[in-house]
Amino acid sequence: MNRKIVVAVTGASGSIYAKLLLDKLQQLKQQIAEVAIVMSDNAKQVWEFELDDAAHGSYPFKYYAKNDFMAPFASGSARYDTMVVVPCSMGTLGRIASGVSDDLITRAADVILKERRKLILVARDTPLNLIHIRNMETVTEVGGIICPAIPSYYSKPKTIEELAMTVVNRVIDLIGLENDSYRWEGI
Repeated sequence: MNRKIVVAVTGASGSIYAKLLLDKLQQLKQQIAEVAIVMSDNAKQVWEFELDDAAHGSYPFKYYAKNDFMAPFASGSARYDTMVVVPCSMGTLGRIASGVSDDLITRAADVILKERRKLILVARDTPLNLIHIRNMETVTEVGGIICPAIPSYYSKPKTIEELAMTVVNRVIDLIGLENDSYRWEGI
């Protein structure tokens, strides 16, 4: 089944995760019907600062403005099956957990949850306070998946990109795409 995926990028630190996910989705395009992208203004600024490039708008996917409530995935009838918020700021997480749909990112997350589809939040902050933890609990209780941007080391990554890919590969697995990546086989 070819997936219809929304990728939302917020202004949390960790633009490398969004970049590597979009790169990987390009590589896996034969498994994907559509990718829609929505970015906050802060996401664009953080991407340019952290990655020293402005390539966030150059992917061959459809882009939507942060307040475009006419975007197809603002309605459940468009049948997008997966949404990934990467990186997911604690503010965005809080608005999603509270059901506050004040922009396209939070509206689309609300739609994905109400339709019982897959919402993956790549939370990027540390340390966490009790409000963050409770918001994660709320999102989890209603069917969302919290996938913290916590890399793994058993694949022995050698670069920052390889380290960040350990998180992105987990996201690809959660989306349900076939992906050739490191698999733990024990010691």
